[in-house]
Order: sequence, then structure tokens, then C-alpha cells
Amino acid sequence: MAQVEVMTPVAPVEAQVPEIKDEVDYIDIPILDLGLMSTPGGKEKLVAQLKAAVEHTGFFYLVNFGLSQEEIDGQFALGKQILELPVEEKLKYRAKLEEGDYNGYRPLGAIEQFPGRRDNWECYHIFKFIPEMQRQHPDLVMQHYANIEKVHRHIHKHVAHSVLRLIAGALELPDEEALVKAHPYETSCSSFLRYVKYHARARDINESYEKIYVRGHTDFGSVTFVFSQPVGGLQLQTRDGRWKDVRHIPGSIVVNTADMMHFWTNGYLQSCVHRVVAPPQSQEHLDRFGLIYFLRPGDDVKLQFIDSPVLKRLGITADDESEALKAKRNVSVGEWVPIQTKRNWTPFDQQAQSGKEFQSIFRA
Repeated sequence: MAQVEVMTPVAPVEAQVPEIKDEVDYIDIPILDLGLMSTPGGKEKLVAQLKAAVEHTGFFYLVNFGLSQEEIDGQFALGKQILELPVEEKLKYRAKLEEGDYNGYRPLGAIEQFPGRRDNWECYHIFKFIPEMQRQHPDLVMQHYANIEKVHRHIHKHVAHSVLRLIAGALELPDEEALVKAHPYETSCSSFLRYVKYHARARDINESYEKIYVRGHTDFGSVTFVFSQPVGGLQLQTRDGRWKDVRHIPGSIVVNTADMMHFWTNGYLQSCVHRVVAPPQSQEHLDRFGLIYFLRPGDDVKLQFIDSPVLKRLGITADDESEALKAKRNVSVGEWVPIQTKRNWTPFDQQAQSGKEFQSIFRA
């Protein structure tokens, strides 16, 4: 797999993150080595691992994906600098969130997390490097634009496309490129790279927020790629409703399947519920930085059921799906994603959320 040119880090990466000393309830999820893709029998092994992962939790790790730790550290350092620009500078590039558009800056406190209380995270999004997705960015971003593009394209065309081929194998699709064809880089879609900062809060404030940074949710797209970093807080929800922490593995990407996979397979590939909470006490004073790639299909792709031999054997068909899911079948991705994005900017509905961590879009 081709290596991406190394970017000199724009700021020293914080190497001294205190090790988590607290007792943490971690979940065991498989590690897929993408280096096996080019070895005899390697792809078959990866398909089997992925199939077990998506049937169990929908989460797995990737290693040996063609980016060095130095390259990853450079992106974390760049994201940190972007998000520490003056607020007035960042707001010049605010995304049109109310219109369902994530492209650009998402401000701190954009969502009312509890009645009268705002969230503690902000992020900067960079969409695909194609003409229809371009917009103005801060000078800091433009100084590193060429390198961001190399990393962006590498994640989409090498890492994400490799995972899509494995998913096609797990579904036994006759054309292993079928899902890749639904996610081309050069056509319009809302795939994007996110630099995110979760601001540390005092312990008593964390308690008043039930330690929640981001409520339980699923992702709008097909597959999400979260670059692992040492500050804790990422949790996934198991099939029996328990929350489990995701362990940091240096040099790995945490991957989860998302809403499009649920749509296409009528729930066989789960859209995984996950959340971000305050780190364990030994790290709760630290800001938490993230680097995430959200993969989404082309805007013209429909939310149609996939004709898969695996689904046929399991008796999973489009006939037994919920009415909510049937109603979405003729909707395109380009229509559906903005609708879901806009839902994030409506006022907090205390009655609807009372006693609920998560409300599924597939049953709503």
C-alpha cells in the first residue's frame, strides 16, 4: 500500500499523556491487519474476521493501513492548531449547519445537550478534494492543504475502499467492487475528515452532565474511521444494552459500520450505537482531540436493499423490514444526509429524550 508523504508536524504532539490507571470495563474487538490483503489467503482471513466483528458489535480495529505514526501525529497536531485558532477566526468558516451542511467549522456549544446547557466540543470538517466540495479555509489549513489532500485521498481510496471490499466479501456479493462503486472519490458526496476537540470539564460539571460529551448515536454514513489516541472516553453499546469502553491501541484505527450498511442489509450489518464520555479520572483534566474520517456513498445512491446470498440464506429480505425503513427506500443519500444533519440543530426535546440515551432513526 502506497505511503503518503510525511508532513512536518506543525506543533509538537503531546507525547506525555498519563496512562489510564482507573479500572475500566473494556470490550474485546478484533484487530484486522490490512497488510494481509496482498498475502495468500490473507483476504479470506480478513473477510472472516470482519464478518464476525459486524455480527457481534460492528466495531473492529485496523492496523497496517499505509500511514505511519509520524503522519498520524502530524494530522493530530494540525487539528489541535486549527481548533486553537481564535474563535472569531474560526467563525469565519462556520458550516451551514442549519441547512444540513457540515463543510467547515462546527462551533463549541452548538447543541443543547441538556435543557439550558450546551455541549463541550468543536470540530473542523474538510470535505473531499473535488471542485463541488471546495470552500474557503483558514490560512493554517491552506498552508498544509496539499498534505491534507494526500491523507484524505489515502484514507478514502486505500483504507476505506479496502474495508468495502471486505464487506462485499462478507456479504458474498458477486462483484467485490460493488460497494466501492457506490463510494467513488471523484463524485459528489459528503464524506469528510474531522478534526475534533472535546474540552475538559471540572469533575462536578461532568457529573451534572452525567459525564456525557456526546450522547449515544449512530453515524449517518457507511463506515466511520476513528484514529486511536490515548485519552479515553469512546464507548460502544453492546447488543444487551451495556456500555463498554474502547481500548486505545497505538497505530490503529477504530472502525464502525453505520446507517447506510443497516439500510442496505435490513439490519444484518448493524449501525453501531456509540458515544463519548468524560475520560477516566486519571485523565479527566485533559482535552480530548480526535481525527475521524466519515465515509458516505455518492449523493445519487439510493437506500435500496442489497441482493446478497448471505442475506438470502438467513431469510433477511426487504419484505420484513419496518415501515420506517420502507419509507426511506426511494430516498437518495444526497437527500437523506442533510435531513439527518438538520435534526441535530433542533432544540432539546426533554419529553422525547426523558429516560433515553438513544432514539433509533430506524424505528422513529
